[in-house]
Amino acid sequence: MTETMKAVVYTGAALPEVQERPKPVIEAPGDALVQMLYSTICGTDLHILRGDVPTVDRGRVLGHEGVGRIVAVGSAVPPTLCPGDIVLLACITACRACAACHRGMCSHCTGGGWQLGNLIDGTQAEYVRVPHAAGSLYPLPESLDPQAAVALSDALPTGMECGTLNARIAPGCSVAIVGAGPVGLAALLTARLSTPARIVVFDLDEARLAHARRLGADETLSPLDAGAVDQLLDKMDVPGFDAVIEAVGIPQTFSLCQRLVGPGGVIANVGVHGQPVSLALDKLWDRNITITTRLVDAVTIPTLMRLWQSNRLDPGALITDNFPFSNVLDAYRRFQEAANTGTLKVGITF
Repeated sequence: MTETMKAVVYTGAALPEVQERPKPVIEAPGDALVQMLYSTICGTDLHILRGDVPTVDRGRVLGHEGVGRIVAVGSAVPPTLCPGDIVLLACITACRACAACHRGMCSHCTGGGWQLGNLIDGTQAEYVRVPHAAGSLYPLPESLDPQAAVALSDALPTGMECGTLNARIAPGCSVAIVGAGPVGLAALLTARLSTPARIVVFDLDEARLAHARRLGADETLSPLDAGAVDQLLDKMDVPGFDAVIEAVGIPQTFSLCQRLVGPGGVIANVGVHGQPVSLALDKLWDRNITITTRLVDAVTIPTLMRLWQSNRLDPGALITDNFPFSNVLDAYRRFQEAANTGTLKVGITF
């Protein structure tokens, strides 16, 4: 008789369903079977529910972040990963052997990439099968809080790689972050590690701006206050920011980034865009700017883990709400209503 488990399933509706699904099994020598302990909901999951990610089929188990306990491994999994180990699941599945992985572009791994909760069943379930376990699971030191560690699966690596590193943030530079959701605030936390002279965060939600100030933003502004934005730019030594991070994924915020970037600056796009945006090349063609895009590769997880261990970083600062898995649909509702609830990242405990 097939064992079953409970899982959060995308059905094409605005809210997923909790369904009974077959418990996954080892399918390939490099697989690991993980019993989930903690997971979370990502903004990308909401993009899936809105139909912005066509690669996700109806019936898919959602989720690509979490911490769990290994319960079984395939014959090719190295002895560094054993049943009973508590591990962090990277949001990106990496074989570590293909040309893309060798270039550090694990998101384009020919046998992996963004698989969990996208092309295969994900982590918002009692059990998950993780392909290429050796390149996709990280043993979690006992000194680190496993519940807070879920922010290291995706949010913090995305903020670091797609935001801080792609924006070329350096000591003394000026930084604008458009969007104060979990990933925008992850970009704020990792940007501060590079000691910029000034970080300004933009968002419509005052509760999120308050979070940004608590996490170290020098200034916060609503993009709807055109006068304040103009005044900010007018007072700068150079008219615009050295580094601008787009962390929302809608045309209006990308347009704001084009307005904020200064000569020689970088716009680092982080947001997941579900529709085309306009590029004001008639205004930007002579400004020596760079526009970068990236899907998180999760290659900075070991670095972020070391920074956490040395008290340079606090992943738990991004988690504002916690729900038991039995109330996971309430967690989705709260996350979808973040503008009214002040929610950042929602923790889910199994």
